[in-house]
Amino acid sequence: MGARVLLLLLLAAAMASAPTAHAWGKEGHYMVCKIAEGFLTTEAATAVKELLPGWAGGELAETCSWADTERFRYRWSSPLHFADTPGDCQFNYARDCHNTNGEKDMCVVGAINNYTNALKDSSSPYDPTESLMFLAHFVGDVHQPLHCGHVKDLGGNTIIVHWYTRKSNLHHVWDVNVIETALKEFYNEDVSTMIKAIKMNITDEWSTEEKKWETCRSRTKTYDYFFAALPIVQKRIAQGGVRLAAILNRIFSGNKVQSS
Repeated sequence: MGARVLLLLLLAAAMASAPTAHAWGKEGHYMVCKIAEGFLTTEAATAVKELLPGWAGGELAETCSWADTERFRYRWSSPLHFADTPGDCQFNYARDCHNTNGEKDMCVVGAINNYTNALKDSSSPYDPTESLMFLAHFVGDVHQPLHCGHVKDLGGNTIIVHWYTRKSNLHHVWDVNVIETALKEFYNEDVSTMIKAIKMNITDEWSTEEKKWETCRSRTKTYDYFFAALPIVQKRIAQGGVRLAAILNRIFSGNKVQSS
């Protein structure tokens, strides 16, 4: 690694126009859903495959960034990707789960609840394929720490930083930069290898915590920040995958696992 990576992480808040926030990026969402696939019951896996669009090739993971790619088509869905608080770090559904017009249930928690209920109810007016793809994406979103951040900095979008040699913002660091750096430095840019490593941690390091998931220190150097953030990112991706599977199992196979 060497000194070239020991650059300062410049956490200088800059109130500028915030870019659109996409949780995890394509690779992160793919990993969440690929992990979930491995925890599905036979009944749930069959039901999921029947709902997938043809272009997914039978893989849930291929659809898990769909909700980001369609945000300009479904502009009303933008507030469904996050649940920010006014700064007290205590999410309050009644206070925080609404859009700028005051419409209720318009946050990532409301979206997960609504699309879960839509998939349970055969009489729901929502398209079941889109409901599945939205649900899979939003479960990933809610596990990205800065998608449950602070209103004043838009979940870290207005906090401008430098990630190694590139200008970024704190939200994007957690969405994309940490995962990209890990893929490059440790996994030969092979997403499947990183997924295998995370799965090994689920059965090894995190094995005593896995069932709990179903029930649903400050650094200044980029190098240090990366190594502090990476275990959190990997664990949150793992938790997202396990919890997504628990939700889908409960919907499609009558599994009584409770998810938080």
